[in-house]
Amino acid sequence: MINRGSFLDDFFRDVAPGFYVKPLHGDPLPTAAQIKVDVKEDDRAYTVHAEIPGVAKEDIHVSLDGNLVTLRAEVKQQDLQTKEEKVLRSERYFGAVSRSFQLPMDIDQAESKAKYDNGVLTLSLPKKTGGRAQRLAID
Repeated sequence: MINRGSFLDDFFRDVAPGFYVKPLHGDPLPTAAQIKVDVKEDDRAYTVHAEIPGVAKEDIHVSLDGNLVTLRAEVKQQDLQTKEEKVLRSERYFGAVSRSFQLPMDIDQAESKAKYDNGVLTLSLPKKTGGRAQRLAID
């Protein structure tokens, strides 16, 4: 079975544009791989930049659990139709997409900060200092 969004979509669009017509509603939701993430580290903290364009700040949720970071975005359908007009095609959709990843050290949740600007979520995640392993003396 062929999924929408496959390489054949491009082929039919280029070879026979009138033959291949997309359905009215049917573009797939963004996938977790479409949330592009850059993670940087220094001695004290991790900095995460995640691209989440087209999502309102209120619809982005970040959860921290030890060293696990989860990003979740809710994408909402926005069909507007008035009495004077009829919608022939709409490429808006709704649902949720999330992405999780682990960092090498636990995060200090109390000191963590998040900022969302122009489609980019920036997380400042300080490392938890008390969580380092210590060597025990053997008697």
